Amino acid sequence: MTTSSADISPNYEQYLRRLPKVELHCHVEGTLRPATVVELAAKHDVALPTTDVDEVYRYSTIYEFLEIYQRVNSTVVDREDFARIAYETLEDGVKLGNLKYREMFFNPTLHTARGIPMAAVIDGLIDGAKAAEHDFGVRSAFIADVYRQDPPEVARQMVEEVLAHRRPELIGLGMDAAEAPDPPEKFVEAYRVAKAAGLRLTSHCAEDGPASNVTTCLDLLGCQRLDHGYHILEDASVVARCRDEGISFTVCPTSTAVVYGWPDLTTHPITRMIDAGLQVMLNSDDPTMFHTDIGTEYVRFCGQNNYSPELVRRLVLQGVEASWLADVEKATMRRAFEAEIDELDRELLS
Repeated sequence: MTTSSADISPNYEQYLRRLPKVELHCHVEGTLRPATVVELAAKHDVALPTTDVDEVYRYSTIYEFLEIYQRVNSTVVDREDFARIAYETLEDGVKLGNLKYREMFFNPTLHTARGIPMAAVIDGLIDGAKAAEHDFGVRSAFIADVYRQDPPEVARQMVEEVLAHRRPELIGLGMDAAEAPDPPEKFVEAYRVAKAAGLRLTSHCAEDGPASNVTTCLDLLGCQRLDHGYHILEDASVVARCRDEGISFTVCPTSTAVVYGWPDLTTHPITRMIDAGLQVMLNSDDPTMFHTDIGTEYVRFCGQNNYSPELVRRLVLQGVEASWLADVEKATMRRAFEAEIDELDRELLS
């Protein structure tokens, strides 16, 4: 990063971290605490390159990152493990960034391909989420993600299996992994099945693929919001459409700065998306793996861009509006957020 939190006043840094937050783009598999990875690896006799918690997430290239990602996944095996990782990531979100609500991705086939029952994955995650809500007051829901490198028939079967084990907390279908080699049109059938069953729909798109993938996700997959979306800026007509239709984009400053070589957050495509009038909200993506958290995302991005409290408030509230909460719940959350932000304004900015 070209600047750090030290470049903003201590009061404003505290303000950004303490703002109430919604997060809609966070992969539970990318949130494991390093110490938890080491403990789970020992529990299940999984070999790690290192057991030094300071080195677990050390990597130099995206390929090393992906290798670590797979290895970390292999340490999560039973229902109790899934409950633990869901609980711990929500606790971290609350304590490090005042997280109030999160819709969290998970990749079913990364686990079922290892012989883990779908019910153990889903029920474990929900166990952890319920415990976190009880202990910290944070609410959450889950989105099952198509893993793009799976064949289309595997993706459709995954959706059917998820629906067979559906719980009220499982509200949507998404899609992630490498976009360029496996474009969204390959997975129309999986999305058709999910839509027919009433799941909400999103997808990573225009992340490392063209702006035309945005149109595909909206028109062929039926997506109601989109994840990342940076290459939309290459097509003004698609930008205009999404602006006019109020399509929300869940963007991730730190992870994309690392992966796509945009280390200067003042020139990150997210800034141009905001300037273009697109609806965006900030997220942490794979926080522990990218050495960040939801509070730090606000401190880094809003601080380095010298965003005003008014603009930051707008970004926060766009998270509420982009969520898949019921309208009455959104209205209640919006009022609570505005009251809490007003109090922070008085305490830290007056």
